[in-house]
Amino acid sequence: MSHRNARLTVHGRRLLVERVRAGRPVAHVAAEMGISRVTAHKWVRRWRAEGEQGLRDRSSWPRTTPHRTPAATEARVCRLRQDRKLGSARLGPILGLPASTTHRILTRHGLNRLAFLDRPTGQVIRRYERDRPGELIHVDVKKLGRIPDGGGHKVLGRQAGRLTRSGMGFDYIHSAVDDHTRLAYSEIHSDEKAATCADFLRRAAAFFTAHGISRIERVLTDNAWPYRRSFAWQQALADLDATGKLTRPYRPQTNGKVERFNRTLLDEWAYLRPYTSNDERTAALADFLHTYNHHRCHTALGGHPPISRVNNAAGQYT
Repeated sequence: MSHRNARLTVHGRRLLVERVRAGRPVAHVAAEMGISRVTAHKWVRRWRAEGEQGLRDRSSWPRTTPHRTPAATEARVCRLRQDRKLGSARLGPILGLPASTTHRILTRHGLNRLAFLDRPTGQVIRRYERDRPGELIHVDVKKLGRIPDGGGHKVLGRQAGRLTRSGMGFDYIHSAVDDHTRLAYSEIHSDEKAATCADFLRRAAAFFTAHGISRIERVLTDNAWPYRRSFAWQQALADLDATGKLTRPYRPQTNGKVERFNRTLLDEWAYLRPYTSNDERTAALADFLHTYNHHRCHTALGGHPPISRVNNAAGQYT
């Protein structure tokens, strides 16, 4: 890719070569195109030596980096990071390196954020993404306290809120997220019983079908009883011709995409603003889901919303 301030693109370089080949002086062509004679001679020289390929951009990455930190030192930085979870400012003095150098080393090896590591073991968490929509659906339930009429502590203050919240109970937000597209579907229920989970899965499948994901192949859940032992859940999977898959016990990272969606759900819907009633918060869920799926940029999708992958605008899947 050409530099944003470059006078010549590949097309401009071809035009330069064509004019010079026609017998015109290089200096005259350079003046017409607003570049120096040195630059013009460079591209003509590359074209004569390499042909069409010589007119393409070259990588600016250096062939050698003689002052790069030795591999053994980088290995020590990585080992200390994984064993002791220290940051750049503390690793530097231990190893006699500037904090900026240790930060670059950690970034180079994908260790610059503790979120990239499994805290107990220090191992790098392996990221994955399925190749096509519907190949894997993540399902989870988030428990959320109901809001009394008139508002809870965020509206009335903490002391007054305590007096109104007793006996309100909980909402259970059932969510399903497609692994490849991150397209999400959620419903609010009063429980997380097996029948409720099974019916939710069927409606989630209908939602995905309506948005272009015709078949669900596998469904990933945690080890809660409705997903492990209930006939209703197994029947729902059979109706969809899908296979159920459970996460490893005590490893919520395995179901990380829906876990991360739950956090977004709380930040951008449940706790976005003070609600004066539970019904008001419930009614706001549909708008959040539409924004999330159709408008909200997703960093894992290059800044595009999930619906962009379902529509397959750039041919990401077959």
